Amino acid sequence: MEHEQLLVKECLNNNRASQKQLYNQFAEVMLGVCYRYTKSLADAEDVLQEGFIRVFKNLHQYRFDGELGAWVRRIMVTTALNYLKRNAKYQNDLAFEKLDLHPVTDDNPEIKLNTKELASLIQQLPTGYQTIFNLHAVEGYTHVEIGELLGITDGTSRSQYARARALMITWVKKYYSDNKMQSYAK
Repeated sequence: MEHEQLLVKECLNNNRASQKQLYNQFAEVMLGVCYRYTKSLADAEDVLQEGFIRVFKNLHQYRFDGELGAWVRRIMVTTALNYLKRNAKYQNDLAFEKLDLHPVTDDNPEIKLNTKELASLIQQLPTGYQTIFNLHAVEGYTHVEIGELLGITDGTSRSQYARARALMITWVKKYYSDNKMQSYAK
């Protein structure tokens, strides 16, 4: 924590080496965060750059009352959501329907996927589902918080999450079935 305080203070004093150190410390992980919300690495890199501009612009607001990485992550998530909202190729996919709640299935497959395989499946979700799935399942936001972030009701968030989850379960089962069959063929 003391190291982070010194690093932030040096960044606020426009110390370029410290700014580069802060960027290098978080860039790789934050690129992964950005990529979870976009459909391409190029878009994720755009969000990352925009996010770090916001980090450095607002660094004076960091109060050292939590981890610096968590503060940077919140900025990256907000930046990614704003990017999706204003980017034409994502806007139609973010049009959340007002739907009745879709019950969450009790079907929990006991299938092990590595992180890359799971991330690849999440990436294939429609943007709206992907966004809500990431916010709830990965980032830990509540449906009320998601509703506030996206300007939707918490019921819509729950419904979209349930649909994303059901789709993911279907895909995971298919993935597991396809890979199991391939291993038997060997």
